[in-house]
Amino acid sequence: MTMIRMTRMGRKKKPFYRIVVTDSRKRRDGGWIEAIGHYNPVSENKELTLDEERLNYWLSVGAQMSPTVKRLAGKK
Repeated sequence: MTMIRMTRMGRKKKPFYRIVVTDSRKRRDGGWIEAIGHYNPVSENKELTLDEERLNYWLSVGAQMSPTVKRLAGKK
């Protein structure tokens, strides 16, 4: 199953996350198909960038969002 979830980037104690499309069987930081956004929880305004067009495309072909991505996408 194809999932839309976050993969951790950054360094120790300074994380940021890429929102990626990946196979659900891959590890959290394993290979991914496409990066469609990023989220920085450390910045003052918790920066979130998401490509809505690509998100809608992947949802239309059957990809499932992780609960965290679903919550973040709902806030935007």
